[in-house]
Amino acid sequence: MAERAPVTPSWASISALGMRESNQDAIGDARKAGVACFVVADGAGGHAGGEVAARLAVEAVIGTFVAEPVFGAGALLAQVDAASASVAADKQQAPERQDMSTTLAVLLIDEQRARAVWAHLGDTRIYLFRDGRLLSVSKDHSLTQQLIEAGYASSGQLRTHPQRNILYAALGAGSDTPVALSDQAALQPGDAFLICTDGLWEWVVEDDMERSLRAAPDAEEWLAALCATAHTHASASRKVRDNYSAYAVMLGAVA
Repeated sequence: MAERAPVTPSWASISALGMRESNQDAIGDARKAGVACFVVADGAGGHAGGEVAARLAVEAVIGTFVAEPVFGAGALLAQVDAASASVAADKQQAPERQDMSTTLAVLLIDEQRARAVWAHLGDTRIYLFRDGRLLSVSKDHSLTQQLIEAGYASSGQLRTHPQRNILYAALGAGSDTPVALSDQAALQPGDAFLICTDGLWEWVVEDDMERSLRAAPDAEEWLAALCATAHTHASASRKVRDNYSAYAVMLGAVA
């Protein structure tokens, strides 16, 4: 992979209740030795279980990264393994949390070499944009995604299908599905990432993401615009909006 100009990330984040009584999402970030790490998790398994699973997963990822802030697929998989071990250990100690699990999405950015790699389990998504257009998005580990791939549902049903919340892979769920790992992506100034739970992406289509990104001067305003659009769409619906959490990350040139 050819050498590229270094990039520097700026970001904004949110983690909110939505229309739930408790927030079972968790987020975390760290930046060390020229590498930035972002993680988002969406817990399940009841009020206490979901919160615990998401928090433990995020803490394990960030703790592993801070202890060894290196870039690459190996480092990323070690962080996911640490998160899995942390959730599993807690389940052994707390029988009342046997049903807990969590989605997980982790992004690593090598600032000096302008590269990124990411991994996910579940339906917490990682979007990459270039020139204000969607370049790639992670594929959900969900029943609806499987139905679409098998030809039993259309891509337009991804946000509306009655079984859209059923996952076949999550951390702590006992699935044999391996974590989805991206190839290394070459980055350039102006690229942007959105990492978010379904409580956000379910209410904001990709056209809205692109439009608000092109209009936003910084990550904070981009995320605010996304949240405003989601709120408008959710308010017009009878569905109960889930917790929503996100990182909006913009990459600039190094001065």
